[in-house]
Amino acid sequence: MTERRTGSSPTLRDVATAAGVSAATASRALNGSTRNVSEEKLALVLDAAAKLGYVPNLSAQANARGSTNTVALIVHDIADPYFSSIAAGAIEAAEAEGLIVSMAVTGRSADRELEIVSTLRGHRPHAIILAGSRVGDDQDALVAELREYEAAGGRVAVVSQPGLPYGTVSVDNHAGASELAAALVAHGYRRFAVLRGPDALRTSRDRSAGFLAGLAVAKIKVDGRFVIEADFTEDGGHAAATELLGRGLDDVDLIFAANDVMAIGAMRALRDAGLVPGRDLAVAGFDDISAATDVDPALTSVGVPTRAMGLRAIDLALNSEDKGEIVWLPTAVVLRESTPRRS
Repeated sequence: MTERRTGSSPTLRDVATAAGVSAATASRALNGSTRNVSEEKLALVLDAAAKLGYVPNLSAQANARGSTNTVALIVHDIADPYFSSIAAGAIEAAEAEGLIVSMAVTGRSADRELEIVSTLRGHRPHAIILAGSRVGDDQDALVAELREYEAAGGRVAVVSQPGLPYGTVSVDNHAGASELAAALVAHGYRRFAVLRGPDALRTSRDRSAGFLAGLAVAKIKVDGRFVIEADFTEDGGHAAATELLGRGLDDVDLIFAANDVMAIGAMRALRDAGLVPGRDLAVAGFDDISAATDVDPALTSVGVPTRAMGLRAIDLALNSEDKGEIVWLPTAVVLRESTPRRS
């Protein structure tokens, strides 16, 4: 057997020589292709690679196969439990397919999302999953990048509102918020404030519009000065609630925040002002993240099956024959102690 130079990393040619096969055969065996590779030669190559401590060149494998064994998951904010739960589902499904998930964060920037997709094209992931509200209405540049990626053999799925020409996992944010509004009115609430994210975020638009529409059915209108826009984060919820308190509550008896992290931030602002959430002012959110039951009082919310969304997104990307398939998952109103029944 030909000896390697001491201290050098083993190469594909070293493995081929040790196994007594051609470099092309060794490459096909190590890249996972069984074309023209007998079981005997496959075993020889794998044994030689193990003995030499050979580490495959992933970039070279990507060029040979057209993709790597990774799934790229692009999210707005990994610190937000909404996205970490989606990621957990995606990782579970990807591992079942023998794939590894890598993540990138956009910070809710459409430009950053476009930049990430453009960069990922060069890394050739097996699939790209876009998770998060569509930001802005112009998606042409993003679609163009994704089509270039698809042309090279990549697969795409989306966890968001329908709109992009790819398999999409979604929930009806408008309907879920409207159902929450109806449930709160039935609980005895009549005067509301709404804390929402930036208008560019479609999720925030849909949820706040749905909530107001649900109130309108009960002939309840929210004064414009009680609708406050802030960052779609816990700090944003704190800032919005602080601004609301500064404007004066009048007879407002419930704050609806367009996601749970904003609602939790609002509860913190109430405590900072010497008020008790759930007693002095009710609070409700949307998403039913794990922290919703950890805060005191437990937060009323709209349940979103985030883990299932991650699972289904991987399935859509890898297995769906309908590139434009839309999978709708249900939401459910969950009433808790932050919105006690009013007499």
